[in-house]
Amino acid sequence: MWQTTIKLFLINSLFCVIFISPVFADRIQKLKPEIQQATNYKSVKDISQYWVSEKLDGIRGYWDGRQLLTRQGNKIHSPVWFTKNWPKIPIDGELWIARDEFQATLSCVRKITINETCWHNVRFMIFDLPRHKATFTDRIKMMKKLMSNNQSNYLEMIQQVKIKNNQQLDKLLNDIIAKQGEGLMVHKANTYYYEGRTANIMKLKKAQDAEAIVIAYIGGKGKYEGMLGAITVKTETGIIFNIGSGFTDNERAHPPAIGSTITYKYNGRTKANIPRFARFFRIRNKE
Repeated sequence: MWQTTIKLFLINSLFCVIFISPVFADRIQKLKPEIQQATNYKSVKDISQYWVSEKLDGIRGYWDGRQLLTRQGNKIHSPVWFTKNWPKIPIDGELWIARDEFQATLSCVRKITINETCWHNVRFMIFDLPRHKATFTDRIKMMKKLMSNNQSNYLEMIQQVKIKNNQQLDKLLNDIIAKQGEGLMVHKANTYYYEGRTANIMKLKKAQDAEAIVIAYIGGKGKYEGMLGAITVKTETGIIFNIGSGFTDNERAHPPAIGSTITYKYNGRTKANIPRFARFFRIRNKE
C-alpha cells in the first residue's frame, strides 16, 4: 500500500513540474548559445582579406530557429509578428533601432511584458549563420540568399564590404563615427564560425572601453551641488580611479547604484595602468 502511495506522489510531482510549473521547465531547458565573440582590433598586413561591417550598438540576439535568445540563453519576449516568416535555422545578429539609440533598444527588448509599439522600431540585423559549415565569404552569400527570399519587415542583413587598404579602413571608421556610429567589425573572409572568442573577427573603435564596479560617490560642486560629481570605480584587476565626465544631468541626479557594473570609455593608459580620459558610457547590460 505504501509503495503505491509513493508512486502516486512521484507521478503527481512530475506532473506539477512539467505541466504546472512552466517557469521551472524553462530553466531546465535554458541553454546558453555557443556564439562567436570578437577581440579588439590589431593591425593586419592585408586588410583586403577581411570583410568589414559597421559595429551596431544594439543587443546581441540569437535566433535558434524558433525563438529569440540573449547571449546568456534567456528568452527575449518579442511579439509573435516580429519573428513571423523567419528562417528555421540559427541566426546570429543584433537587435537594433538606430545609431545612438542603445538605451531605447535595451528598454524595449528587456521587457517581459511586451510593448508592441516600441518593437515596431526594432530590426534584427543578421551578421552570421552559426550552423552553416562554410567560410565567412560563403556564409555572406547564404545570408544574401536568405534576404532575397525574406518576407519579414523586421529581418535585415548588416552590409559587408571589402576594402583595399588601411587608409580606406580609417576613412570608413571616421565616416561611421561622424554619423554617431560605434565602430567597425573586421572579419577574416576564409574562416569558419568559431564558438568562443577569436581573432578571426575584431572590433575597431576610436575609443577603447572597459568595465568597472561602482564603489563610491563623490559629491558635485557648483551647478552640480547636491548631485553626483564623480564615481569611484574598481576594475577586475583591482585598479581604483574616479570617473567624473560622461554623465547626463539625469544620471547625476540618479547615479549608477553602488555595486553595479558600468562601461566606461578611455584613450590609452598611464604608466600606472590607469585609464586616460575615462568617461562614463552606460550601466552594463547584463545580457
